[in-house]
Amino acid sequence: MIEVLAKLGRGPVFLAGEVLECVITFTNPLSASSTSASSEMLAWASAQIHCQFHASENRVALPPSDSSKHDVQAENETVFVPNRGERGQCILSTPPKILFCDLRLDPGESKSYSYCETLPIDGPPSFRGQSVKYVYKLTIGCQRVNSPIKLLRVPFRVLVLHGLKDYQFPQDEAVAPSNPFLEEEEGLKKDSRLADLATELLMVATSRRSLHLYNISNTRGKVGTFCIFKTVYKIGEDVIGTFNFSEGDIPCLQFSVSLQTEESIQEEFQHRRGQPISFSTHARHQEACLHTAQSSFSLPIPLSSTPGFTTNIVSLKWRLHFEFVTSGESVRTCLIRGSQSEAVTWTGVEQMEVDTFSWDLPIKVLPTNPILASSVSQFSSTNSITI
Repeated sequence: MIEVLAKLGRGPVFLAGEVLECVITFTNPLSASSTSASSEMLAWASAQIHCQFHASENRVALPPSDSSKHDVQAENETVFVPNRGERGQCILSTPPKILFCDLRLDPGESKSYSYCETLPIDGPPSFRGQSVKYVYKLTIGCQRVNSPIKLLRVPFRVLVLHGLKDYQFPQDEAVAPSNPFLEEEEGLKKDSRLADLATELLMVATSRRSLHLYNISNTRGKVGTFCIFKTVYKIGEDVIGTFNFSEGDIPCLQFSVSLQTEESIQEEFQHRRGQPISFSTHARHQEACLHTAQSSFSLPIPLSSTPGFTTNIVSLKWRLHFEFVTSGESVRTCLIRGSQSEAVTWTGVEQMEVDTFSWDLPIKVLPTNPILASSVSQFSSTNSITI
């Protein structure tokens, strides 16, 4: 028996273009006092990154593909196929790397191997939607002699930030940002600078503030105004907006604001023409606002959500969805007088004619620092199997 342990060095979330580093440890768990006959042997081990794509048959019409055939690797075959047994199609993979050949482990002995690979910068982000899924995994395959291949899969999340692909790093290392107290390999230097660049680009894109004012009105007249200071956010930020109903002609009884994503399939891949867009609500604020002059809301963008993106098959966009309930007539409170010894009571009207209408405001949601996103990731940095 051999225990295989894979540990991602920095966490389970990465930016496309970064270097993924994983330490893979093989251990013979038997006590060192066991006889040498208890030594364990592995013929080989290899590792590879792949992105698996799966689409709902009721929503997406994909062209026929050879990769959709039955599993190409039986249990007794010796071919390393990382996506064996996985649903959907493998749309992206890195070249496999051999970790070792003919490994012998005595009782209590362990050996570790480091796997490093640059994540393709032109790949899709990790996404689990109603119509399609993009799932990234690092698969480690190992085999005993005359035994079936065992696979250890390490799922991780990939964020895509547009603009990194076209950035050219300085050729002169003297002018490149670096830490003089640390000795880093060239690949790790570039990877660190890539994360720093991404943080800087995100900060510039999401820190710009300008007043956006919108008049809220229906067929009867003006209800109020809505104010928001920016429309570009990072995941993890709060979307904050304010309402002013004091200048409105129509009383607003209630409003709700929902933070939503729109998942739409490109026309050529739609299962049927004109099929509806899929909506998902990530946060919602609802408030009764009769006789309220001003109000506000704050909706958090979950760190676990997917920023907006577009591929040849699917598009994901973000929006604020507003719903207003207004009165069809002037609203007044009624004064009920009891006997002289009783207090005066103010009550609302029993029946009221109302109108409802909605409004959508598109916003842009970008990724965030992958280290921050790792703190709430559903994936674990450590995975293991026993073979």
